[in-house]
Amino acid sequence: MIVLGIDPGTATTGFGLIRVGDNKQFQVMDYGLIETEKDDAPGERLLKIYNELTSKVIKKYKPDVFVMEKLFFATNAKTAIRVGQAQGAMLMAAAQYKIEVFEYSPMTIKKILTGSGRADKIEVQKHVRKYLGNGIRKKKGEKTHFDNAADALAVAICYLLESDNGQNKIDRK
Repeated sequence: MIVLGIDPGTATTGFGLIRVGDNKQFQVMDYGLIETEKDDAPGERLLKIYNELTSKVIKKYKPDVFVMEKLFFATNAKTAIRVGQAQGAMLMAAAQYKIEVFEYSPMTIKKILTGSGRADKIEVQKHVRKYLGNGIRKKKGEKTHFDNAADALAVAICYLLESDNGQNKIDRK
């Protein structure tokens, strides 16, 4: 089983792919970012997210499940709307390739990974490394906001832990 985790955003979307083998071990296949330019028109930014998600991630790795962090709370309504639009482009990509989609709130992800729904980013990253190994770091030579990629990997791990490797107990909240 291959799980694609997504940390949605308009400027920066994190993605992480985890394969679960017969031995139930988590193996990182890839992780990274889809970035857009702030000066580009909103439609162009959404198109770039959609195109990169489909061509560089979905077509290449053929994930079985698509798991996304829910937009939980935003103090800035404009940002919340833009992120919601980006999520729409991502959902469309998943639908086009007939990939089942699951969503988790940030608090649920933190609770399942760390035991506390109030864990900070450092604690979440520590637990991501616990499950995936200490080799998960910023890729050499690439501009990256590892936080976004780590959050995407955390979403994928959350799904795998909560769903017993995708077989049951799916949280659709």
